[in-house]
Amino acid sequence: MKPLFGRGPSLQLRLFFTVLVSVACIVADARFHLFDSSRVYMNSLVSPLIYLANLPKQLVGGVRTQLRSRESLMDENDQLQQQLFLVRGELLRLQQLTQENQRLHQLLGSPINLDARKMVAQILAVDSDPFVHQVVIDKGTLNGVYDGQPVLNDQGVVGQVLSVGKTTSRVLLITDASHALPVRIARNDIRAIASGTGSIDELELKNITRNADLQEGDLLVTSGLGGRFPMGYPVARITRFAYEEGKPFAEVKAKPLAELDRLRYLLLLWPADQGKQPILAAPSAAMATASAATTTEGAP
Repeated sequence: MKPLFGRGPSLQLRLFFTVLVSVACIVADARFHLFDSSRVYMNSLVSPLIYLANLPKQLVGGVRTQLRSRESLMDENDQLQQQLFLVRGELLRLQQLTQENQRLHQLLGSPINLDARKMVAQILAVDSDPFVHQVVIDKGTLNGVYDGQPVLNDQGVVGQVLSVGKTTSRVLLITDASHALPVRIARNDIRAIASGTGSIDELELKNITRNADLQEGDLLVTSGLGGRFPMGYPVARITRFAYEEGKPFAEVKAKPLAELDRLRYLLLLWPADQGKQPILAAPSAAMATASAATTTEGAP
């Protein structure tokens, strides 16, 4: 009697043929790239399954990101609210100090310096010459910018406008070797000239006598002499005060408060009495003023 289901090859023989066919396919694909076109179609067919399998992970990740973003925004909002509260408190104190300063100016009979006009400018380019410390900003004569205009940022004095175009201007930084700025020590009002050294993070105070009352850490602010920079803006801090026997003047170094190698936005100032139509002045006048101030107030 013949069985209903005939017996096929043995399991070992089937396994052998399967392995042989698999190896042949692998060799054919590796050497002759026979299945490249079919692989593309297979990937296209399988890709929806991949997206579907990855969907729960994306949903969970998106929800987690949204929750984290919301939490971080709430924390940042709380911090900003606290900072705003502190700034408002300082503003109240500043208003009182401003009123007191005006009363003192009236008592002394000196003119009162009103708030100057300001404008924010963005840096477009930095001079590639390592020995020239200049930057280009996106404001020019169309915005009322003029030669010799003082330039600051949120940390301190940055420099002054060197040349002006229609829509751009070139700013000379205070660390440039050709720049000099009349300053005074905030602690005791000693006047000096802060000159650029050609190093982006260093200024030099020349013609300072060895017995001058200067200390490391003293704050330098603009003195207002020469009429170029308004009085009282922070410039730098003294980092070195030393002298050698036999030399009449001390070696005084200072570090600018503004990080001049990381500038992005700058603040242009106009004198209060010039309003929106500033008087044009040559940049050489600023250098002449600083040079003249050097001879008159170099030794405090």
